[in-house]
Amino acid sequence: MSKMNMIQALNSAMDNMMERDANVLAFGEDAGYFGGVFRVTAGLQEKYGLDRCFDAPINEAAIVAMAIGMAANGLKPVAEIQFSDYIFPGFDQIVSELSRLRYRTAGTFTAPVVIRTPSGGGIRGGQTHSMSPEAFFTHIPGIQVVMPSNPYDAKGLLIAAIESPDPVIFFEPKRLYNGPFDGGAGKALEAWGKHPKGEVPEDHYTLPIGKADVVREGSAMTIVTYGTLVHVALAAAEQSGIDAEIIDLRTLIPYDIETIAASVNKTGRCIVAQEAPRTSGFGAELAAQIQEDCFFALEAPIKRVTGWDTPYPHAHEWSYFPGPKRFINAMREVLEA
Repeated sequence: MSKMNMIQALNSAMDNMMERDANVLAFGEDAGYFGGVFRVTAGLQEKYGLDRCFDAPINEAAIVAMAIGMAANGLKPVAEIQFSDYIFPGFDQIVSELSRLRYRTAGTFTAPVVIRTPSGGGIRGGQTHSMSPEAFFTHIPGIQVVMPSNPYDAKGLLIAAIESPDPVIFFEPKRLYNGPFDGGAGKALEAWGKHPKGEVPEDHYTLPIGKADVVREGSAMTIVTYGTLVHVALAAAEQSGIDAEIIDLRTLIPYDIETIAASVNKTGRCIVAQEAPRTSGFGAELAAQIQEDCFFALEAPIKRVTGWDTPYPHAHEWSYFPGPKRFINAMREVLEA
């Protein structure tokens, strides 16, 4: 075990898989010699050579297209999109080709492609470096969508994604990359045992795609969230004293409705939370499915805690993010409903 932040854990996952499987390779804009803008692929070109870790042109459509071709011919590419805001030039390739390859070839070809991309705000990146676009990809059949909240999960899920025969969009919350951000969760994170800089095995291990993690048990309500907001929800529960059960989805598609429903049927109240804007966000899908599965157990309407329905506000990003105060206000409203 080593103490790692999320960048180091992701790098360790890549290193493990490139050592185990010669078909695994990594590429993207500045992902080779420089090691990526956030240094996730640092050292991999030096260790594995130019053929297995290399720089790509500034052309996201080409990056995704190359990954599809590589996968169809037996390789396991891990493509980096430098910021999730930049993924849209490759969106047509993801929707029209990558997601459909297994189905349209009747299983003759699969698409073991991982597209890694930093998401969310918190680094003063402004409107073009701070987007949370996960909802776009959860609507595409054939794509798995993952977003870890801590280094241990990040490594285990990335290895599972690389080993998957089907495509995975792997979102990496930038606020959690370097470890110090905890949302003010303090002791709650210690109890959880998965601080943003925590103990991570150096060797190969996997976590199942599609399985959520109950990070805090409680009886007053259920909070369902993912990524950075897991830490904010933990902080809100600690600061408010409200006995909330908190579920970290880890995987958005497929999401673990069994774990969610078991919790909501127990608590009778539910909040879903996302950093992305409110309207048509992934939280709306969760709220709809929870209502369908848990209607007779609900004691109050399902509440959403989200970003604003505005372009990303560079000068006010920390007001934009749902913080503990907004969580606590929502928790009290749900309890009083």
